[in-house]
Amino acid sequence: MQGTTTAGVRRPGGRAAAVLGGALVLLASGCSSSSSSSTVGSGSGSAAPTAVADVVSGSPSAWSQQRLQQALAKHGGTSHPAKATSGNARVGAIFDHDVSGDHFCTASVVNSSGKNLLLTAAHCVHGGQGGSYGSDLVFVPEYRDGSAAQGEWPITRIFVDQSWIDSSDPDLDVAFLALGTVGGKQIQDVLGGNTLGIDKGFNRVVHITGYPSDASAPISCFNTTTQQSDTQMKIACTGFPGGTSGSPWLTSFDKATRTGTVIGVIGGYQEGGDTDDVSYSPYFGGKVQALYDQAVSQDG
Repeated sequence: MQGTTTAGVRRPGGRAAAVLGGALVLLASGCSSSSSSSTVGSGSGSAAPTAVADVVSGSPSAWSQQRLQQALAKHGGTSHPAKATSGNARVGAIFDHDVSGDHFCTASVVNSSGKNLLLTAAHCVHGGQGGSYGSDLVFVPEYRDGSAAQGEWPITRIFVDQSWIDSSDPDLDVAFLALGTVGGKQIQDVLGGNTLGIDKGFNRVVHITGYPSDASAPISCFNTTTQQSDTQMKIACTGFPGGTSGSPWLTSFDKATRTGTVIGVIGGYQEGGDTDDVSYSPYFGGKVQALYDQAVSQDG
């Protein structure tokens, strides 16, 4: 069990780690929408209007059944150092302030019309019931040994569902983050983005990459998801400690387009799990779709 507590952004347990610095952005009072956003560093949150954007449809899988079985036989359920691949390039660590600070969670680039969205766990960036938004945060993709070869991308807005804010609902332990530009470019222009997968079922082979808070490089795991409940998934991946909250559950990776489908993140039940060997994710359904639509509407 990971017991480190952040400033307003998590409770004991789960896979987030370290301490967030900087000011916390407070939720605006009187919000009645189904989900809420925060402009990081502005000192105030804002209620969000209804959004209407559509999720980009996924690409067909280029992974044969034989290849899937080979991967499962080699790495099924066991963590191992993550190789540098086009899919892993879109995964990075969330840092407090800059690359010299603490990295405490994981996030990944998700395809959007604005080309600037990340996907992570809500508990990484908002404390849930009685908590607040984190601020002064950056995303560092492909982080290795203190190096930010792909830059440090400022997190400018945070989108979490209102039910997470009101009651720490584990079924909505999901967040989308909007990024500022680096060198005049959006992050998706540099790295591409994976497709958000909605209602893809409970039993899928997925590849998970995450950044342990006490390591300078990411780890990966390959296994089949199972159903924890009607609204939660789980997977056996040994050795996924604090810092791996928000790690994407990637399936159906197409080598031709270098695009996969993200169907979950480490989070949800027990904020992702109270041991290092079994991880959980909310099942991505209509409410996650609505949250994504809101994020696209406001930042796409």
